[in-house]
Amino acid sequence: MLIEAIILGLVQGLTEFLPISSSAHLRILGEFLPGAQDPGAAFTAITQIGTEAAVVVFFWRDIVRIIGQWFRALVGKAPRNDPDARMGWLIIIGSIPIVVLGLLFQDQIETTFRSLWIIASMLILFGILLGIADLIGAKRRKLDDLTVPHGIIYGFAQAMALIPGVSRSGGTITAGLLMGYERAAAARYAFLLAIPAVFGSGFYQLFKSWDEPGVFTLGETAVATGIAFVVALVVIAAFMGWISKHSFMPFVIYRVALGAVLLVLLSLGVIDAY
Repeated sequence: MLIEAIILGLVQGLTEFLPISSSAHLRILGEFLPGAQDPGAAFTAITQIGTEAAVVVFFWRDIVRIIGQWFRALVGKAPRNDPDARMGWLIIIGSIPIVVLGLLFQDQIETTFRSLWIIASMLILFGILLGIADLIGAKRRKLDDLTVPHGIIYGFAQAMALIPGVSRSGGTITAGLLMGYERAAAARYAFLLAIPAVFGSGFYQLFKSWDEPGVFTLGETAVATGIAFVVALVVIAAFMGWISKHSFMPFVIYRVALGAVLLVLLSLGVIDAY
């Protein structure tokens, strides 16, 4: 199973930060690997630790500055309206929806939501929404314009990614574009917002998996996580450069096409929904 874990780790790193849903790709790919097994929600969450570690490395200076100013403002050594301190609070506020909904719908996340019918539908639906948002969004607001209500909207958009096929980055970027934020600003906040949620979910699943055997051993999962980290680091740099000059239309077309192919395969009985 090591080769399969390596392949899935590579795919996780390639797709996590593109608005095409890494969890959907791992779920779909599992159908075509030997044994045709769903890698599982736990494997997906744990390998996302690797990709999120890449975010920490890439945005290290921003993260250190935000955390530092947030603590200084908390103890009165920096103005409460300091932009970095505000960003710290906005990340905390924006993380609340996914924590609450993740706990409420944990069983569905690990079972019902992993139906390939649902995944195919979400790929198409949220692909179309991303395309619409990219076309009509004003793209004038920067991160300094971020407000508490907008942070909450971002948070609920991120929570939609609990359903494979939506895409964490795709959902949050779509919300940002609809609220008038620049592509790069929407993506930057989406990546920073994901840090608490992904690490929390990943380490929770890692703790659970310690005593509960899954499709892959912890060693194989660790290899996949390491590969995901390296690949994701390259992808983040490329993606941030891409969106400052190009539209999201290639990702929209890809999502809709993949969802349509998946629906055809399901309809013909080539693959099973569960």
